[in-house]
Amino acid sequence: QMPLVEFGGGPVQAGGSLRLSCRVSGIPFKGIHVAWFRQAPMKEREFVALADWDDHARYSDSVRGRFTVSRDEPRKTVFLQMENLKPEDSAVYYCAAGTILRTTEDVYSYWGPGTQVTVSA
Repeated sequence: QMPLVEFGGGPVQAGGSLRLSCRVSGIPFKGIHVAWFRQAPMKEREFVALADWDDHARYSDSVRGRFTVSRDEPRKTVFLQMENLKPEDSAVYYCAAGTILRTTEDVYSYWGPGTQVTVSA
């Protein structure tokens, strides 16, 4: 069983919304930080947002004001609500978990397989 699994990707038109979910299992949920990264074709993987262990959020400049990250402790799930999507948001979205609070991917020990988001103009 994979510790992290993402749900909720798919096709959407520009201006639309999607909610991604990252379900955590098999590792302690309390005390870990969960981040979202994304990778578009031919581009480096980039930080999108994170919810720290106490549900404080951080965002990249490109999504701030449009995306909201939140934790649901009983369900051991982290959500990424994405509004006003743009074609440049198209990417594979990954959630990652770790105990060091940083926006760089190297500190995250656990990764989900990713979910594709495709935004059409």
